[in-house]
Amino acid sequence: MCCRENAVKKVLTALLLSVALTGTAMAQAKIQVGCTATSDCASAMVAIDEGIFKKHGLEVEMTPIGINSNIPAAILSNSIQIGGPTSTVFLQAVDGGLDLVAIAGATVMNPVSNGNITAFVRNGITIKEPKDFVGKKVGAPGLNAFLHVLFVKWLVEKGVDPKGVNFVEVTFPTMADIIKSGGVDAVLTAEPFVTRMTNAGLGSVGARYAVELARTDPIIFYAASREWADKNAAAIKKFREALAESAVIVNGDREKASNSIAKFTKQPIELVKATPPNQSEPALKPEQLAWWIEVMSTQKMLQSKLDPSKLVLK
Repeated sequence: MCCRENAVKKVLTALLLSVALTGTAMAQAKIQVGCTATSDCASAMVAIDEGIFKKHGLEVEMTPIGINSNIPAAILSNSIQIGGPTSTVFLQAVDGGLDLVAIAGATVMNPVSNGNITAFVRNGITIKEPKDFVGKKVGAPGLNAFLHVLFVKWLVEKGVDPKGVNFVEVTFPTMADIIKSGGVDAVLTAEPFVTRMTNAGLGSVGARYAVELARTDPIIFYAASREWADKNAAAIKKFREALAESAVIVNGDREKASNSIAKFTKQPIELVKATPPNQSEPALKPEQLAWWIEVMSTQKMLQSKLDPSKLVLK
Protein backbone atom coordinates (compact mmCIF):
# COMPACT_ATOMS: atom_id res chain seq x y z
CA MET A 1 0.00 0.00 0.00
CA CYS A 2 2.81 2.34 0.90
CA CYS A 3 4.58 1.71 -2.39
CA ARG A 4 1.33 2.23 -4.29
CA GLU A 5 0.72 5.54 -2.50
CA ASN A 6 4.25 6.65 -3.30
CA ALA A 7 3.73 5.70 -6.94
CA VAL A 8 0.48 7.65 -7.08
CA LYS A 9 2.16 10.65 -5.47
CA LYS A 10 4.96 10.51 -8.05
CA VAL A 11 2.44 10.37 -10.92
CA LEU A 12 0.45 13.27 -9.49
CA THR A 13 3.63 15.26 -8.94
CA ALA A 14 4.69 14.58 -12.52
CA LEU A 15 1.27 15.61 -13.82
CA LEU A 16 1.28 18.81 -11.79
CA LEU A 17 4.77 19.62 -13.02
CA SER A 18 3.70 18.93 -16.57
CA VAL A 19 0.69 21.21 -16.23
CA ALA A 20 2.83 23.92 -14.68
CA LEU A 21 5.42 23.70 -17.43
CA THR A 22 2.73 23.65 -20.11
CA GLY A 23 1.09 26.72 -18.57
CA THR A 24 4.44 28.50 -18.50
CA ALA A 25 5.11 27.61 -22.11
CA MET A 26 1.66 28.85 -23.13
CA ALA A 27 2.13 32.08 -21.16
CA GLN A 28 5.50 32.68 -22.81
CA ALA A 29 4.03 31.97 -26.28
CA LYS A 30 1.67 34.96 -25.96
CA ILE A 31 3.59 38.23 -26.19
CA GLN A 32 2.26 41.32 -24.42
CA VAL A 33 3.30 44.59 -26.08
CA GLY A 34 2.93 47.70 -23.92
CA CYS A 35 2.53 51.20 -25.33
CA THR A 36 1.01 54.54 -24.40
CA ALA A 37 -2.12 55.91 -26.10
CA THR A 38 -0.40 57.29 -29.19
CA SER A 39 -0.06 56.21 -32.82
CA ASP A 40 3.62 55.32 -32.40
CA CYS A 41 2.94 51.62 -31.87
CA ALA A 42 0.53 51.51 -34.81
CA SER A 43 2.65 48.87 -36.53
CA ALA A 44 1.94 46.44 -33.69
CA MET A 45 -1.73 47.46 -33.51
CA VAL A 46 -2.21 46.83 -37.23
CA ALA A 47 -0.25 43.57 -37.11
CA ILE A 48 -2.72 42.31 -34.52
CA ASP A 49 -5.90 43.55 -36.20
CA GLU A 50 -4.89 42.40 -39.67
CA GLY A 51 -3.76 38.97 -38.50
CA ILE A 52 -0.16 39.57 -39.53
CA PHE A 53 1.33 38.39 -36.25
CA LYS A 54 -0.76 35.22 -36.40
CA LYS A 55 0.37 34.61 -39.96
CA HIS A 56 3.93 34.63 -38.65
CA GLY A 57 3.08 32.24 -35.83
CA LEU A 58 2.87 34.77 -33.01
CA GLU A 59 0.17 35.41 -30.41
CA VAL A 60 0.40 39.09 -29.52
CA GLU A 61 -1.76 41.38 -27.37
CA MET A 62 -1.50 45.11 -26.73
CA THR A 63 -1.39 46.47 -23.17
CA PRO A 64 -2.03 50.19 -22.54
CA ILE A 65 0.58 51.96 -20.39
CA GLY A 66 -0.39 55.32 -18.88
CA ILE A 67 3.01 57.01 -18.84
CA ASN A 68 5.89 56.11 -21.14
CA SER A 69 8.47 56.21 -18.35
CA ASN A 70 6.69 53.23 -16.73
CA ILE A 71 7.41 50.94 -19.67
CA PRO A 72 10.94 49.77 -18.68
CA ALA A 73 9.69 48.64 -15.25
CA ALA A 74 6.77 46.84 -16.89
CA ILE A 75 9.20 44.99 -19.15
CA LEU A 76 11.45 43.89 -16.31
CA SER A 77 8.49 42.77 -14.19
CA ASN A 78 7.35 40.65 -17.16
CA SER A 79 3.96 42.39 -17.15
CA ILE A 80 4.82 42.93 -20.79
CA GLN A 81 7.53 41.25 -22.83
CA ILE A 82 7.97 44.02 -25.38
CA GLY A 83 7.43 47.72 -24.80
CA GLY A 84 7.42 50.89 -26.85
CA PRO A 85 9.54 53.31 -24.83
CA THR A 86 10.58 56.61 -26.31
CA SER A 87 14.24 56.86 -27.21
CA THR A 88 14.87 58.99 -24.14
CA VAL A 89 13.10 56.71 -21.66
CA PHE A 90 14.96 53.71 -23.05
CA LEU A 91 18.39 55.37 -22.87
CA GLN A 92 17.87 56.65 -19.35
CA ALA A 93 16.69 53.21 -18.21
CA VAL A 94 19.78 51.56 -19.68
CA ASP A 95 21.99 54.25 -18.17
CA GLY A 96 20.39 53.46 -14.81
CA GLY A 97 21.47 49.84 -15.05
CA LEU A 98 18.42 48.14 -16.60
CA ASP A 99 19.48 45.48 -19.09
CA LEU A 100 17.20 46.38 -21.99
CA VAL A 101 17.80 46.05 -25.71
CA ALA A 102 16.03 47.59 -28.71
CA ILE A 103 14.66 44.87 -30.98
CA ALA A 104 12.88 46.81 -33.76
CA GLY A 105 11.97 50.30 -34.86
CA ALA A 106 8.51 51.82 -34.41
CA THR A 107 8.38 55.47 -35.51
CA VAL A 108 10.74 58.24 -36.60
CA MET A 109 10.41 61.99 -36.72
CA ASN A 110 9.67 63.68 -40.04
CA PRO A 111 8.16 67.02 -41.10
CA VAL A 112 4.60 65.71 -40.77
CA SER A 113 5.01 64.15 -37.33
CA ASN A 114 6.97 67.17 -36.12
CA GLY A 115 4.05 69.38 -37.10
CA ASN A 116 1.73 67.30 -34.93
CA ILE A 117 3.74 68.03 -31.78
CA THR A 118 2.88 71.14 -29.80
CA ALA A 119 2.96 72.90 -26.48
CA PHE A 120 -0.77 73.44 -26.01
CA VAL A 121 -1.64 76.37 -23.76
CA ARG A 122 -4.84 76.76 -21.75
CA ASN A 123 -7.15 79.74 -22.02
CA GLY A 124 -5.95 82.74 -20.02
CA ILE A 125 -2.26 82.05 -20.60
CA THR A 126 -0.39 84.03 -23.25
CA ILE A 127 2.71 82.58 -24.90
CA LYS A 128 4.33 84.80 -27.52
CA GLU A 129 7.92 83.55 -27.30
CA PRO A 130 9.90 80.74 -25.63
CA LYS A 131 10.81 82.78 -22.54
CA ASP A 132 7.10 83.10 -21.72
CA PHE A 133 7.14 79.48 -20.52
CA VAL A 134 9.33 80.48 -17.58
CA GLY A 135 7.30 80.32 -14.36
CA LYS A 136 4.59 78.20 -15.99
CA LYS A 137 3.48 74.71 -14.98
CA VAL A 138 3.87 72.45 -18.01
CA GLY A 139 2.52 68.90 -18.17
CA ALA A 140 4.52 66.25 -20.01
CA PRO A 141 3.43 62.66 -20.75
CA GLY A 142 6.46 61.33 -18.92
CA LEU A 143 9.30 63.36 -17.41
CA ASN A 144 12.50 62.83 -19.40
CA ALA A 145 10.42 61.18 -22.12
CA PHE A 146 10.42 62.14 -25.79
CA LEU A 147 8.27 65.28 -25.78
CA HIS A 148 9.81 66.59 -22.58
CA VAL A 149 13.43 66.20 -23.73
CA LEU A 150 12.64 67.76 -27.12
CA PHE A 151 10.98 70.72 -25.45
CA VAL A 152 13.94 71.25 -23.11
CA LYS A 153 16.30 71.05 -26.12
CA TRP A 154 14.18 73.70 -27.87
CA LEU A 155 14.20 75.99 -24.83
CA VAL A 156 17.99 75.75 -24.55
CA GLU A 157 18.43 76.54 -28.25
CA LYS A 158 16.20 79.58 -27.73
CA GLY A 159 18.33 80.78 -24.83
CA VAL A 160 15.81 79.88 -22.12
CA ASP A 161 16.85 78.11 -18.91
CA PRO A 162 14.50 75.09 -18.59
CA LYS A 163 14.99 75.13 -14.81
CA GLY A 164 12.61 78.07 -14.78
CA VAL A 165 9.76 75.86 -16.01
CA ASN A 166 7.80 73.69 -13.59
CA PHE A 167 7.36 70.32 -15.32
CA VAL A 168 4.86 67.73 -14.07
CA GLU A 169 3.68 64.38 -15.45
CA VAL A 170 0.28 64.30 -17.17
CA THR A 171 -0.96 61.32 -19.18
CA PHE A 172 -2.33 61.88 -22.69
CA PRO A 173 -5.91 60.81 -21.85
CA THR A 174 -6.13 63.22 -18.90
CA MET A 175 -4.64 66.29 -20.61
CA ALA A 176 -7.96 67.82 -21.66
CA ASP A 177 -9.42 67.61 -18.16
CA ILE A 178 -6.30 69.03 -16.50
CA ILE A 179 -6.06 71.89 -19.00
CA LYS A 180 -9.76 72.64 -18.50
CA SER A 181 -9.43 72.66 -14.71
CA GLY A 182 -6.35 74.91 -14.82
CA GLY A 183 -4.21 72.26 -13.15
CA VAL A 184 -1.42 73.13 -15.58
CA ASP A 185 -0.74 76.10 -17.81
CA ALA A 186 0.30 74.04 -20.82
CA VAL A 187 0.84 70.46 -21.92
CA LEU A 188 3.40 68.93 -24.26
CA THR A 189 1.21 66.89 -26.56
CA ALA A 190 0.55 65.72 -30.10
CA GLU A 191 -2.29 64.87 -32.45
CA PRO A 192 -5.07 63.88 -32.17
CA PHE A 193 -5.12 65.40 -28.69
CA VAL A 194 -4.25 68.88 -30.03
CA THR A 195 -7.28 68.94 -32.33
CA ARG A 196 -9.52 67.49 -29.64
CA MET A 197 -8.60 70.19 -27.11
CA THR A 198 -8.75 72.94 -29.75
CA ASN A 199 -12.23 71.87 -30.88
CA ALA A 200 -13.35 71.81 -27.25
CA GLY A 201 -12.26 75.44 -26.88
CA LEU A 202 -9.79 74.66 -24.09
CA GLY A 203 -6.90 76.75 -25.40
CA SER A 204 -4.53 77.11 -28.32
CA VAL A 205 -1.13 76.06 -29.64
CA GLY A 206 1.63 77.97 -27.88
CA ALA A 207 4.58 76.53 -29.81
CA ARG A 208 5.37 73.94 -32.46
CA TYR A 209 8.79 73.26 -31.07
CA ALA A 210 9.48 70.01 -32.94
CA VAL A 211 9.02 71.78 -36.26
CA GLU A 212 11.75 74.22 -35.34
CA LEU A 213 14.10 71.42 -34.26
CA ALA A 214 13.44 69.60 -37.57
CA ARG A 215 14.87 66.19 -36.55
CA THR A 216 14.48 62.78 -38.24
CA ASP A 217 15.55 60.57 -35.33
CA PRO A 218 13.60 57.66 -33.76
CA ILE A 219 10.61 58.58 -31.61
CA ILE A 220 9.70 55.17 -30.23
CA PHE A 221 11.09 51.70 -30.80
CA TYR A 222 10.26 48.27 -29.50
CA ALA A 223 12.42 47.03 -26.63
CA ALA A 224 12.70 43.96 -24.43
CA SER A 225 14.86 42.72 -21.61
CA ARG A 226 18.12 41.31 -22.94
CA GLU A 227 17.42 38.04 -21.14
CA TRP A 228 14.05 37.63 -22.87
CA ALA A 229 15.52 38.63 -26.22
CA ASP A 230 18.31 36.06 -25.93
CA LYS A 231 15.81 33.31 -25.14
CA ASN A 232 13.35 34.30 -27.88
CA ALA A 233 15.48 34.96 -30.94
CA ALA A 234 13.05 33.09 -33.24
CA ALA A 235 10.06 35.04 -31.94
CA ILE A 236 11.88 38.35 -32.41
CA LYS A 237 12.70 37.42 -36.01
CA LYS A 238 9.01 36.75 -36.65
CA PHE A 239 8.07 39.95 -34.79
CA ARG A 240 10.35 41.99 -37.05
CA GLU A 241 9.01 40.33 -40.20
CA ALA A 242 5.44 41.06 -39.12
CA LEU A 243 6.26 44.71 -38.41
CA ALA A 244 7.81 45.09 -41.86
CA GLU A 245 4.46 44.05 -43.35
CA SER A 246 2.27 46.12 -41.06
CA ALA A 247 4.43 49.26 -41.52
CA VAL A 248 3.41 49.30 -45.19
CA ILE A 249 -0.22 49.47 -44.07
CA VAL A 250 0.44 52.13 -41.41
CA ASN A 251 2.24 54.35 -43.91
CA GLY A 252 -0.05 53.69 -46.87
CA ASP A 253 -3.56 52.71 -45.75
CA ARG A 254 -5.07 55.52 -43.68
CA GLU A 255 -8.35 53.67 -43.12
CA LYS A 256 -6.90 50.49 -41.63
CA ALA A 257 -4.24 52.34 -39.63
CA SER A 258 -6.80 54.76 -38.18
CA ASN A 259 -9.15 51.95 -37.19
CA SER A 260 -6.40 50.14 -35.28
CA ILE A 261 -5.16 53.32 -33.59
CA ALA A 262 -8.67 54.34 -32.54
CA LYS A 263 -9.34 50.86 -31.16
CA PHE A 264 -6.25 50.86 -28.95
CA THR A 265 -6.17 54.51 -27.89
CA LYS A 266 -9.96 54.75 -27.33
CA GLN A 267 -10.01 57.95 -29.41
CA PRO A 268 -12.96 58.80 -31.71
CA ILE A 269 -12.27 57.40 -35.18
CA GLU A 270 -13.09 60.73 -36.86
CA LEU A 271 -10.45 62.45 -34.76
CA VAL A 272 -7.81 59.81 -35.47
CA LYS A 273 -8.50 59.96 -39.21
CA ALA A 274 -7.95 63.71 -39.18
CA THR A 275 -4.23 63.25 -38.55
CA PRO A 276 -1.88 60.80 -40.29
CA PRO A 277 -0.02 58.47 -37.92
CA ASN A 278 3.66 59.02 -37.30
CA GLN A 279 5.89 57.39 -39.90
CA SER A 280 6.46 53.72 -39.15
CA GLU A 281 10.05 52.56 -39.67
CA PRO A 282 10.73 48.96 -38.51
CA ALA A 283 14.46 49.08 -39.26
CA LEU A 284 16.59 50.44 -36.44
CA LYS A 285 20.33 51.03 -36.55
CA PRO A 286 22.60 51.83 -33.58
CA GLU A 287 23.79 55.10 -35.12
CA GLN A 288 20.22 56.42 -35.00
CA LEU A 289 20.52 56.70 -31.22
CA ALA A 290 23.66 58.87 -31.33
CA TRP A 291 21.84 62.24 -31.46
CA TRP A 292 19.62 61.31 -28.53
CA ILE A 293 22.64 60.25 -26.47
CA GLU A 294 24.32 63.58 -27.24
CA VAL A 295 21.25 65.62 -26.31
CA MET A 296 20.62 63.70 -23.10
CA SER A 297 24.25 63.93 -22.08
CA THR A 298 24.11 67.69 -22.58
CA GLN A 299 21.01 67.83 -20.38
CA LYS A 300 22.86 65.84 -17.67
CA MET A 301 20.38 62.98 -18.01
CA LEU A 302 23.01 60.30 -18.56
CA GLN A 303 25.74 59.36 -16.10
CA SER A 304 27.64 56.92 -18.29
CA LYS A 305 28.93 56.88 -21.85
CA LEU A 306 26.52 54.62 -23.72
CA ASP A 307 27.66 52.59 -26.73
CA PRO A 308 24.85 52.55 -29.34
CA SER A 309 26.22 49.35 -30.91
CA LYS A 310 25.38 47.45 -27.71
CA LEU A 311 21.87 48.80 -27.42
CA VAL A 312 20.29 47.45 -30.60
CA LEU A 313 19.82 43.72 -31.13
CA LYS A 314 21.50 42.51 -34.30
